[in-house]
Amino acid sequence: MQENKPFLIVGLGNPGDEYRNTRHNVGFMALDSIVGDDATWKSEKNALTTRMDIDGHRIIFAKPQTFMNNSGIAVLALMTFYKIPLENVIVIHDDMDISVGDCREKIGGGSAGHNGIKSIDANIGREYRRIRIGISHPRDFELHVSPSDWVLGRFTSEQTSQIKKAIEKIKIF
Repeated sequence: MQENKPFLIVGLGNPGDEYRNTRHNVGFMALDSIVGDDATWKSEKNALTTRMDIDGHRIIFAKPQTFMNNSGIAVLALMTFYKIPLENVIVIHDDMDISVGDCREKIGGGSAGHNGIKSIDANIGREYRRIRIGISHPRDFELHVSPSDWVLGRFTSEQTSQIKKAIEKIKIF
């Protein structure tokens, strides 16, 4: 972690009202919760961004607007423009291999088939911090739904409550 450089915290999701509150948009949901309702978002480098200081760290929060499969384009553009080192990048995203509402962190690793992570890995490498929020897999509920339909589906009210609790527990620093 380079303390004298800003941090880039990226929440993954898809832009547009049709995707709001879908499982794949957990990253957007997390950023909205962290920055609060008073945040002013602006459009730059294929993303919506807002800035704030937390615990003495300059932070740029970003919601890529490139759609999930091309998230890496926006991440690379922001890193380059703001001269953010890879170790100061944190990506928050959904993970079907984790139970709904559980939250895990790691640095590096594979994409587990997540197209947003594949795009980021291809554009900036893998050695960035990831905060993964569980959305479960449809097989966990004995549902015969394709993974792509699952991630674009909406949470039940109980799952929404679990997701909100998980997001509240996220510690950036």
